[in-house]
Amino acid sequence: MTAFRILLIILLTVLIGYTGIVIANHGLGLLNVFLGDIAVMGWPGQFNLDFMFMLILSALWVAWRHQFSASGILLSVLALFGGSLFLTIYLLILSWQSKGNMKQVLLGKARVQEDLNAA
Repeated sequence: MTAFRILLIILLTVLIGYTGIVIANHGLGLLNVFLGDIAVMGWPGQFNLDFMFMLILSALWVAWRHQFSASGILLSVLALFGGSLFLTIYLLILSWQSKGNMKQVLLGKARVQEDLNAA
């Protein structure tokens, strides 16, 4: 779990630094560039479409993990628009809350408890 947390911190640090440089050099016009690349139907657009699908799957997992509760839906919106910035922070928090129990990180406390009760 320590190695996983270190990886998350490294990813988060690199992402924040890189994003800061991009914003300083190009501003906050991400959405126009992102969708524009998709509209052109070239390799940058293909990558963006693939990435958008990964964001959708990440958001769906977050909502499912929280059993589609109001807080789960809110967190899923953050996952969709926050990408890796959201996911690295979210997974770090979950790793601490679960005391390193990866089953609980992936499934949620309620589903892990259901498994224990069923056994």
